[in-house]
Amino acid sequence: MRTDWNGKPYYSLDFYLRETFGRKVYKLALDGGMSCPNRDGTVGVGGCIFCSEGGSGEFAAKRTGSLKEQIESAKALVSRKIRDDQPLYIAYFQSYTNTYAPYSYLESLFSEAISFPEICGLSIGTRPDCLPAETIRLLSSLNRKKPVWVELGLQTIHEDTARRIRRGYPLPVFEDAFRRLKEAGLPVIVHVILGLPGETKEQMLETVRYLSNLRIDGIKLQLLHVLKGTDLLPLYEAGAFQVLSLPEYLELLGDCLRILPQETVIHRLSGDGPKRLLCAPLWSADKRMVLNSIHRYLKEQQIYQGMDVPKTAPTKTADLPSAP
Repeated sequence: MRTDWNGKPYYSLDFYLRETFGRKVYKLALDGGMSCPNRDGTVGVGGCIFCSEGGSGEFAAKRTGSLKEQIESAKALVSRKIRDDQPLYIAYFQSYTNTYAPYSYLESLFSEAISFPEICGLSIGTRPDCLPAETIRLLSSLNRKKPVWVELGLQTIHEDTARRIRRGYPLPVFEDAFRRLKEAGLPVIVHVILGLPGETKEQMLETVRYLSNLRIDGIKLQLLHVLKGTDLLPLYEAGAFQVLSLPEYLELLGDCLRILPQETVIHRLSGDGPKRLLCAPLWSADKRMVLNSIHRYLKEQQIYQGMDVPKTAPTKTADLPSAP
């Protein structure tokens, strides 16, 4: 069993991209100009209670002018990190729900995005209830030209929590979307939020264990941030829940990594809340400190990804595991 991925005890996105493309690859956060059915009244209004006005796309390049202009703007935002003469990029459509539009618009937008030679892949953040058959066929077709990932915002498998955060769909909707995406040959990355109001540590681990059994392609483990302008903030201020401390989060992350299969790419271990909006936990604003603390904790505790995963055959999508 592997215990090291170029100095890290987990299969990081950076390591995966270097393996796949032979060099470092940079993500460009883009805004596809779409809304969300959980905001416009189709499913609900106001969005999920943790979602700010930016629709989780606060770090995306502003949508002005053409897609090419937005890509150039996004490249400028990451330019200080770049050391390559001819860097490669993943076009990441992040803001709101990026399949919530007519087929013709999606075809034009995503086809243009992968037409740029420096764009080596496409990552699309969306909801599982916004993936009609024709959209999946489009993404599958594009995936034969350049790699396409689909990122699904699940957050939790627990229905009580899902209602509490106003997610707007039950777990079987996620299961159906996951099955259809995998049947179409598309990699699926799942977003999970750790520290949601009312959830115990064991419930959080149940969500990760469930996804481990699915053998998802990638996961984003996101610390719950309380942001200004969200419906989560008044609940926090009223003392309805507490955010995780750094020691609690480190222990929880370690337990999550232990039960995730080694082939699952870890796309995120904490997440960023914009400092101008962040109300809690304030320790999360120091990204370098957080990442250093995570790596030090994992090393000290001798934790590595997959150490507690049973050696069983991967789950078939036609036979999804049952949620607790």
